[in-house]
Amino acid sequence: MNQEKGQSSFYREVQRFRQIWLWAVVLAITGMQWYAVVERFLFKRPFGDNPMRDIPLTIYWVIFGIGLPALLFFSQLITEVRDDGIYFRFSPFHWTFRRIAFTEIKQCKVQTYNPIRDYGGWGIRIRYKRKAYNVSGNRGVQIELTNGDRLLIGSQRAVELWQAITAEYRV
Repeated sequence: MNQEKGQSSFYREVQRFRQIWLWAVVLAITGMQWYAVVERFLFKRPFGDNPMRDIPLTIYWVIFGIGLPALLFFSQLITEVRDDGIYFRFSPFHWTFRRIAFTEIKQCKVQTYNPIRDYGGWGIRIRYKRKAYNVSGNRGVQIELTNGDRLLIGSQRAVELWQAITAEYRV
């Protein structure tokens, strides 16, 4: 049970980006940035045939050599089912939990989906009247709201999440 403002949590899942292929791509980009900075500033050698100036190189290094891997490492999707609704937070993009009250839910179901084809990848994905929050895999809970919007919350335990939601709002 998780307690926040007196709320009981019946379900909690914390997911992180752990795909090996994704980390391989990010670390390759990061490695190139670090190599370029070490060559330029430590060994005083230009990197490449047409080397970048110092300030743009430093900016790229901060963004891709430090920022990108840090962002991926610290990103997480937290999903909770509490007494009064579904709470989710995709940090570091959400500073607080987003809440979907059970009264806002028209229906929900376990969904197998293609993250790239259906939503354009992983992360926070927004399409017209459809949103997805996912970090890995191809399963989640598709929630249709009373206003017609649809929300997919990716989960490694999709059936358990669906059971917690449906037990609370009695679908």
